[in-house]
Amino acid sequence: MLRTSWIMMLVLTNPALQIHALQSSYVETVKQWSLLNYDFPWDYPVANTDFYNPENVVATGIEVGYDRIFLATPRLFSGVPATLSSISRQTYGDSPTLKAFPSWSHHKASTNEYNCSDIGLVSVYRIRIDSCNRLWVLDAGVSRSLEDFEITCAPKILIYDLYTNQVIRRIDFPTEVIRGESLFTNIIVDETTSVKNNQCDDVFVYISDTVAPGIVVYDSGKDLTWRLSHPAMYPDPDFSESRILEHRFTLMDGVVGMAFDPESNILYFQPLATDRLFSVNTGALRSGPLEYGKDLPVKLVGRKSSQGIGLAAAPRGGTIFYSPLSETAVASWNPRTNKHSILVHDTEKIQFVADLRTPDRDSAALYILASKFHRFFLKNLNSNEINTRILRIDGVVKTEQFTDLHRFAPIRPSYEHIFSNDFYKIRSSSVNNYDQPKSSPVSSTDVKSYSSFVQHFNTKHTQPYNYEAVAAIDKTKPINPFLVLNSGEKTFPPPHVPRPRYGLNGEIFIQSIDSHINSYNGAHYKKQLNLNQTRLFH
Repeated sequence: MLRTSWIMMLVLTNPALQIHALQSSYVETVKQWSLLNYDFPWDYPVANTDFYNPENVVATGIEVGYDRIFLATPRLFSGVPATLSSISRQTYGDSPTLKAFPSWSHHKASTNEYNCSDIGLVSVYRIRIDSCNRLWVLDAGVSRSLEDFEITCAPKILIYDLYTNQVIRRIDFPTEVIRGESLFTNIIVDETTSVKNNQCDDVFVYISDTVAPGIVVYDSGKDLTWRLSHPAMYPDPDFSESRILEHRFTLMDGVVGMAFDPESNILYFQPLATDRLFSVNTGALRSGPLEYGKDLPVKLVGRKSSQGIGLAAAPRGGTIFYSPLSETAVASWNPRTNKHSILVHDTEKIQFVADLRTPDRDSAALYILASKFHRFFLKNLNSNEINTRILRIDGVVKTEQFTDLHRFAPIRPSYEHIFSNDFYKIRSSSVNNYDQPKSSPVSSTDVKSYSSFVQHFNTKHTQPYNYEAVAAIDKTKPINPFLVLNSGEKTFPPPHVPRPRYGLNGEIFIQSIDSHINSYNGAHYKKQLNLNQTRLFH
């Protein structure tokens, strides 16, 4: 007997959610491809499958700029010529050729000419644009991560000025925060403590290590790095196998999906191999390495109906967007109001959602990067089908603006804090919203649909539909099956259950501290200035 989908159970048993799902079912196709192709120079060896194999090029990350969309295509397999590309926003619904960003000179890792000291990229999973119109590019440094896992270079971050497309800063990670099989896959730029005059050079950055599970924290203002870990960041063997339609595949990936709620100072995260969603207060992350015997204060938010990677949070309002793989759907949930909606359900267009974005450059819209990653992974791809899509749903992201606070200043949420109120201090500032970059042709509040954005139509902004007000949470009612809320469960793993730590041969593992090295638990180190000085290119 076929298992009834959780999403069908939700729609059929909750009339209010059924209305929301039907009203929000219109999804714009921004871009779509059967196979990704590039604007190769005339002398590039495109016939060599080790250099370019279109059936091995998978998009895992997206960022939406004012005039361009950026795609990250990591070197999961051989045959990926460029790991970061851009496409224009001037058309929609087409299948454009990817332009290597910023130029082909930054993508020599596909050849034998690459030098790790060069300003170039090896393998990029995700990217983020800050409020200073700079693109943060997280380079994992690993080639063929799903084949032989070659560590080509150490991981790093390159920051590009999108006005000039030049690298203005390179950040190399100290060896103390890198493990033997580290794979840095996701990046969050936290500007809540940033000062405008510092040009986004004083932000905090949170980076997921998927294979050696942990979160690396980078204090950009002080140029300090440290590493934090928790059992919640590890994969769960019971969820190693994922199912999408008739396809099943096994991936034991740790923490990879991350989303940041800047109003509440909460970082949400999830491994791939789990049905759980976790959160941690960013104040705890920013406080530095954990003291001996202390645990990272992670909270179990709830359980999903299946595994998933794509995760996003609205810049305002606290809504979370996520996509369980087996349900081929995208849903939203607001932990402040307990409001839950199915935004779209499509067995063809939405199969493997690798990334979700709520960009300020298009403030009312949710962008979805959906692919048939599992078909790439299983090597049963149908090249005649559409295998990669960028989708857009308008009107689902809260767009209210602040006038009396720093744009990303935290405010006290209407639900229970995860931790001490010290983490939620409101930071007053005389600075209003940042000025919109010169390259932005229209105000984001005037944008209604993707086509109206790219054609520069200034129309009055109205929501296509309105959510009804939701009353206070009634804990006596049945729990929603699509995302089971945390109903008094303890932090994972339960702190009252002792778990002995065993070594490889069954011996008890005894923690020790080397006072000379001071590297226990990823203690941070001041990096070498000659490796991390801001670099300006004219």
